[in-house]
Amino acid sequence: MKKVTVMIVEDSRTVSEFLEHIINRDPRLVVVANVRSAEEALETLEEVNPDIISLDIRLPGMNGFEATQRIMNEHPTPIVVVSSDVQDEELNISMNALRAGALAVVQKPVGLKHDDYDKLATELCTKLTIMSEVRVIRQRYRTFANPKETVSAPVMPTARFGKNGVPSVLGLVASTGGPNAIVQLLNGLDPQFPAPILLVQHITPGFVRGFVSWLGDVLPALKVKEAQHCMPLEPGTVYVAPANRHLIYAEPFQAQLLDTPSFNAQKPSGTVLFKSLASLGSGAAAVLLTGMGEDGALGMRDMFQAGAYTVAEHESTAVVYGMPAAAVKLGAVSAVLPLGEISSRLNTLFNPRPATSHE
Repeated sequence: MKKVTVMIVEDSRTVSEFLEHIINRDPRLVVVANVRSAEEALETLEEVNPDIISLDIRLPGMNGFEATQRIMNEHPTPIVVVSSDVQDEELNISMNALRAGALAVVQKPVGLKHDDYDKLATELCTKLTIMSEVRVIRQRYRTFANPKETVSAPVMPTARFGKNGVPSVLGLVASTGGPNAIVQLLNGLDPQFPAPILLVQHITPGFVRGFVSWLGDVLPALKVKEAQHCMPLEPGTVYVAPANRHLIYAEPFQAQLLDTPSFNAQKPSGTVLFKSLASLGSGAAAVLLTGMGEDGALGMRDMFQAGAYTVAEHESTAVVYGMPAAAVKLGAVSAVLPLGEISSRLNTLFNPRPATSHE
């Protein structure tokens, strides 16, 4: 079996040798380059041509965010960001790296004798292996010049939807490639979006609160909160599922958290969220964005069958067309849309124009 080739970008010689030891011990992986800066990585990238890059976020000179931008523009290669801690500055750089095209952020493994060593080392190697299979391109998203390239369904008659023909809650689920897609989608919503948004994003637990803070910075028109148990839902607010808890909708119009087993190997799970929203029938809508696996698909089917309007991201814009494809395969979607068209569809759905009368 051909091993996945890895480039390590890490300024500390001690840490880089430690990472190389961890990675080379995994039978799936082999380190083919170990460099000290982003500048050195860019100089040698084309020659080495690794399958995946392990990128330290805090580097001398060009930091991890700037490095990600340059790599994705000049020599697109899957990138896993490795962050040593969860301090504010480092979290912000990490989140912006995800927005620039990095596929995942993981916590840097600690010393061999630390209690979390095995867990963090395993997570790093698994992420590198899985993410090496993602096909990345220089320009991640594009607009459609030909309408026939868009596979979509028209907005259903308003009679299908909730109170006064309008749904009252939006569920949103994403995984690999999600942070960038989420920001693009939510920034395209009307400034006074009239419904709460319940969000499940698969991300390393230690980075959830930083993700929430970062979203608040890059989404000026929306409030962003980490969901709490029995938190009342308000319009124009994004409620992010916390680490290791399922986020669900519950009456009376509130978010609740469940400490129940993982579903689809995920906790929080998009399917658990969507299944709870199915109780609203046509009073809810759902969007399933880029991500590996099948999380969200079964829950989206429940919502669709209950009368909700459901959208899956189109393959042409999804970084990983796994979760959306699973929903499409189940016949669980009202529309399959490229990322750039989802916001306008939601704006129409949640803010329908009144019918004009002709005398």
